[in-house]
Formats: sequence, C-alpha cells, structure tokens
Amino acid sequence: MTIAAILGHKGAEVVSVTSGQSLAEVVAVLAERRIGAVPVVDDGVVRGIFSERDVIRLLAGSASGAAGVLDMPVGRVMTAEPLLATPQDSALAALSLMTRRRIRHLPVVAGGVLLGIVSIGDLVKYRIDRIEADAAAMRDYIQQA
Repeated sequence: MTIAAILGHKGAEVVSVTSGQSLAEVVAVLAERRIGAVPVVDDGVVRGIFSERDVIRLLAGSASGAAGVLDMPVGRVMTAEPLLATPQDSALAALSLMTRRRIRHLPVVAGGVLLGIVSIGDLVKYRIDRIEADAAAMRDYIQQA
C-alpha cells in the first residue's frame, strides 16, 4: 500500500501554520485540533515542521520561562527541512524511515505541494489492518479446505 492510499482512507485535510506565527498561536492550533505536529508552510512550500516534542524541548531549555518562548515565531525554532514522503512511497518504507529516524509525523508532498501528513499511528493502523485481513483470509481458506 502506498502513502496515497493511506491519505485516501484517513483524508487529506492538512492543518498548517506559517513561519511568522508565534509559538503561542501554534501551540493553540496543536491543542485545538488535537494533533501532535503541524507543517510550517510559507508561499505553498513546506519549510519545516513543529511538534509537541519541540514545545517540551523549548520550555525545558528556556531560562526566561514559557512567556519568552511563546512569543517567538515558530520559524526560529521549527525543525527546518523536514523529512518528506511522496504519495508513491510505500507505507512500509515510510514506517521504516520514521522508526529509524525516531519521528512521528511525515508531511506528504508532490510537486512541491503539501498533500497531507501521515503519522506513525496511521502507518501502524495500516499494518494492523493488513495483518488482521491476512489472518481472516487464512482462517477462511483453512475452513474451506
């Protein structure tokens, strides 16, 4: 199965922010939408990604406290040049990449346009669904024999 198929099942709605938005605004988007990461997009181009892990890292490392950090533009603290997937990538290849690189979100881009985002949870769900479908097919086959 490809990333395109996973986006087809989960939907391709993408929430994004711009690099000039404050961390307070971006954190509000994460909380309001109940998502773990958001692509940072300027002029239609993915410039970075910002995740809940980034929030924790910034707050833990800030001597000025939350107020000083939350006023910063997300473009200063995002993960720039994030790893990207294409719709043609296999789900297993994306899962392997995310596991190796210890990331949980992968923006999906084609021709420079952001099409969606997949999480490690989306990919694990796909794997579990495939395993369950294979097991059911095997049970059916055995029962027919």
